Amino acid sequence: MQTARFKRVSEQDRNPIRLLIDGQVVKALDGDSLLVAVLTSGPVLRQSEFGDGSRAGFCLMGACQDCWMWTADGQRIRACTTPAREGMSVLTQPPSEALWPIPA
Repeated sequence: MQTARFKRVSEQDRNPIRLLIDGQVVKALDGDSLLVAVLTSGPVLRQSEFGDGSRAGFCLMGACQDCWMWTADGQRIRACTTPAREGMSVLTQPPSEALWPIPA
């Protein structure tokens, strides 16, 4: 079992939600960002597309480009500024070379 990078210490009485990350069910709380949902359930956000390093977000405010995730249809979203929603499904790597990057 992998240890979560973030540990929730307050606001634990919010409504629970579930979402899918790479097809795996992850539990979060209503109002969490996608970044918080991922890092309260595991140690990393994603693997770097430029090397073998793991990423966990950096600036936590949408400026650094470190927390990109993808929807199944290839849309990039920032985990630090995207609210986690019940039933949402996201990927930690682009869905396929055929879908991403999205042609202009």
